[in-house]
Amino acid sequence: MDATPAASGLPLRIADFSTLAEALDYAALGKTGYNYYTRGVKLYAKLPYAELRRDAQALARRLIDLGASRGSRVAIVADTDPDFMRFFYACQYAGLIPVPLPASVHLGGRKAYVSQLRRLLSICQADIGMAPKGFLPYLKEAAQDLKMRFLGSPQEFYDLPESSTHLQPSEPNEIAYLQYTSGSTRFPRGVMITQKAVLNNLFAIVKHGIHVRSEDRAVSWLPYYHDMGLVGLVLAPMAAQVSVDYLSTRDFAMRPRLWLTLMSQNKATVSVSPPFGYELAARRVREKEVQNFDLSSWRVAGVGAEPIRTEPLDKFADLLAPSGFDRHSFIPCYGMAECSLAVTFSSLGQGIDVDHVDTDTLATEQRAIPLHPSQDRKTVRSTSFTNCGAPLPGYEVEIRNEQGEVLPERHCGTLYVRGPSVMSGYFGDLIATREVLSPDGWLNTGDLAYQVGKSIVITGREKDLIILNGRNIWPQDLEYLAEQQDEVRTGDTSSFSITDANGEERAVMMVECRESDENKRADLRERIHCQIREEFGIDCLIELVPRNTLHRTTSGKLSRSGAQKGYLERIAAERSSGPTEDLYDATLRRRAV
Repeated sequence: MDATPAASGLPLRIADFSTLAEALDYAALGKTGYNYYTRGVKLYAKLPYAELRRDAQALARRLIDLGASRGSRVAIVADTDPDFMRFFYACQYAGLIPVPLPASVHLGGRKAYVSQLRRLLSICQADIGMAPKGFLPYLKEAAQDLKMRFLGSPQEFYDLPESSTHLQPSEPNEIAYLQYTSGSTRFPRGVMITQKAVLNNLFAIVKHGIHVRSEDRAVSWLPYYHDMGLVGLVLAPMAAQVSVDYLSTRDFAMRPRLWLTLMSQNKATVSVSPPFGYELAARRVREKEVQNFDLSSWRVAGVGAEPIRTEPLDKFADLLAPSGFDRHSFIPCYGMAECSLAVTFSSLGQGIDVDHVDTDTLATEQRAIPLHPSQDRKTVRSTSFTNCGAPLPGYEVEIRNEQGEVLPERHCGTLYVRGPSVMSGYFGDLIATREVLSPDGWLNTGDLAYQVGKSIVITGREKDLIILNGRNIWPQDLEYLAEQQDEVRTGDTSSFSITDANGEERAVMMVECRESDENKRADLRERIHCQIREEFGIDCLIELVPRNTLHRTTSGKLSRSGAQKGYLERIAAERSSGPTEDLYDATLRRRAV
């Protein structure tokens, strides 16, 4: 079996369609499609767009014959599998709304995952549900007591009789899909994206963001239930008739080098990842392996989905330069599910543009005063941020203060966005929608940023900002200091603030630690504490916890609010029952029970 080719054999159309169904109708005339690889980087399934269209239309008729009314929600546990594609696109042809659900049983175990699925099913009021065989028991348990029309495995749907029901695909102003936000597993929100909105964003991404070429080929390990994975690496390639090669997210997490192997093997040109993906690959790949890769074809290495730190990207580029990877291929970008996906893109071929600013002025005055290389950084403390590029054509951005006034260049405030792919709202939550979306179309992103010319620089999430004695302290700055210790890996820290017993704000950092020796843990704790005090002049409480303790969202992002919640629950328990054992030992003991 051979993978679908890079060349479609069609005149390239750059997402200039009215609906996703129309885009697939055109892609199906060519030779390209989706391809699926094992952890041995062997092709085990391919789904040409032509075959996908036939399968999706046949499945669409079965869904309609189940009695689902137009606009009904179809919950799909989004494992990296061809069946997800068939169901997602079947909804497009049937006038139904697909709702991708996470396909990951978190460390909280079955109970936590089932509880999460139940919340998601309830919020979207799912009428139909599908899960791959391995996930079906979880979905069935989650759906108990919910009124759903039909719930089953892919094969159970395929076994239903097919009729000649007339198909009426979704119209441009109808909802294309619901995308759950990744920020909260306890209070998720379903973002409503219309056909028109997502096609507008796809057009901007493939034309102005990556400048798609007819010979492009993409590789992805990103989950389908995250906006970057769904919009960026499922819908965008299809809308540009590009073939995609997939690895499962689980396989990538276990063996990150598979990503590079597949890029090299198939001479792929486009791939996108959050910073932690590049960091993980650089950490796991040995120098002697680098010569086995040929990454000279990789022209678009997108970076986004979380604050972009340059150190992991520099390590990745340095390590893989001998394999032909060009650091100028990095394209930092900014976006969010509420805008379909992308809002800004850095210029193609520019690479990473770092803005060094005066830390103290930013903390006290919220002004990003640039520091030039000639300045002595030993006397002026600096903070570095990555420039995320200018808004895509048709999009507007504003930086506003707490009073809603637009701020001048290099003044830090809340980022507002307006453009042709902004959501219609949160499904079933008018109050939450009105909190962030104004009648004239401006969206409050909840992100803090400043402008440099036309470009934006993201400094963090508004809700994560630590404010001590009138100073703004970015949690990632504290986390970076901890991650410079040999025992601490990038992404293994979470910093936040709490109100202590005296009513004062206090900085806290939780650090995942692999050291079992109590004395060595105490030494690490003291080193981190002293470094933060020396750098920022604050006393930060350092709590060490075992591996895989810190809370993460469904898309793998670290959740500072989740870490804060867990910490406060522990403090409350101590107040009611007296002091407890060391947090590291207590966590291990709970896991053993």
